[in-house]
Amino acid sequence: MRTKEFETDEIADAAMQVFWRRGYAATSVQDLVDGTGLSRSSLYSTFQSKQRLYQKALQRYELLTTLNNVELLGGSGSPKVLIRQLLLNIVEDELNDSEHKGCLIANACLELAGHDEDVSKFVISNLQKIQHALENLLIKAQQSGEISSTQNPRALASFFVNTIQGLRVLGKGSPLEQRKQCLMDVVEIALNVL
Repeated sequence: MRTKEFETDEIADAAMQVFWRRGYAATSVQDLVDGTGLSRSSLYSTFQSKQRLYQKALQRYELLTTLNNVELLGGSGSPKVLIRQLLLNIVEDELNDSEHKGCLIANACLELAGHDEDVSKFVISNLQKIQHALENLLIKAQQSGEISSTQNPRALASFFVNTIQGLRVLGKGSPLEQRKQCLMDVVEIALNVL
């Protein structure tokens, strides 16, 4: 028998896909019922509200996506190569995203963070995880002489967080026939900052 935690994660993963495709406001409880296969009463007894289910979906996204990126940045190898790999992984995600969902964290930031304190705190925490991983990697690169020590690693990390989110937005909002070149241009220019 599966544990309730496992079932909760499975339900949150299904709900995450619904929220990711439709956005928070456009997602109805019926959409969540259809997407998870649970009844309304089961959804409410497990998560109490649409907002709490959304928060759980964001937590699952962080676990399945953000923390994988943090792990990549903490890996062994050249810091420049690791940053390039992260950016190329994002380009690949965007090019293979036939639904143009983008980044759930960026979507949450744009849709809700300005007026939902819980979502705002989550988005800030999520982006800080990537920023700290980048900053640590950039400090390592400066210490090894791979990049100049004259640049502020915190500012560089912020620049790359911005680049990552910009790639996500361009992945949704650039013309399909120009998308790959557009995204690759951004990656190359961003890497030239190092």
